[in-house]
Amino acid sequence: MSKFRAVILTALLAAGAVFAQGDTLQMGGATGAFDAPGKPTRGMTEDQVRATYGSPQKTVAAVGEPPISRWEYTDFVVFFEYDRVIHAVTRR
Repeated sequence: MSKFRAVILTALLAAGAVFAQGDTLQMGGATGAFDAPGKPTRGMTEDQVRATYGSPQKTVAAVGEPPISRWEYTDFVVFFEYDRVIHAVTRR
């Protein structure tokens, strides 16, 4: 009976792996370290980023829960959760 349970457990685990999925965040040509000089820092508001760095070249609407949006500038990309910076990366 224990072999049968092991087979069933293995089959259930394998089936769960097949149905597991996740979203991939595409960041375009962005690379670099967080909080590098010349980029917005974690916790800044959208208003602070706009006042300091000007209007972004492109904005991408929020998706997911919590809502994550991004603003693209010439030299970096800024990611927001709600209206706060969570990450800024340098573009290549």
